[in-house]
Amino acid sequence: SPMAEAILRSKKIDGMVVRSAGIYAQDGWPISQHAQILIDEANMPHTPVSRAVSQEDLEWADLILTMTEAHKEALLHVNPAVESKTFTLKGFVQAGKDGDVYDPFGGDLETYRHTFTELSRIIDQLEQKLAEGK
Repeated sequence: SPMAEAILRSKKIDGMVVRSAGIYAQDGWPISQHAQILIDEANMPHTPVSRAVSQEDLEWADLILTMTEAHKEALLHVNPAVESKTFTLKGFVQAGKDGDVYDPFGGDLETYRHTFTELSRIIDQLEQKLAEGK
């Protein structure tokens, strides 16, 4: 999620504000060292600490994108009112093609790099889809 936030934020899309928050995240904990390295290498703006998703986040957001189907289902289980604006990242970008972004948590730098590359590709598609929707 911090990598996705950094990649999307680096696009500097007019009128878009990006927040990253996790279902299982702890407020104020530093993001993964490997994620930090990759974000720094790409010189992207980011939030260096994690945040737990809040009710305020859910109400504030026009669009909620999760990395996995399990995250989406967990979020909707406790907050069914946000269903109409909640999608997996892959499901939103590639309509009808749900799927998870691989979670690199606990992996080595190359595992994180693989996920960073995958996120970059998907977020390029997201940027194009959002531009078409304007």
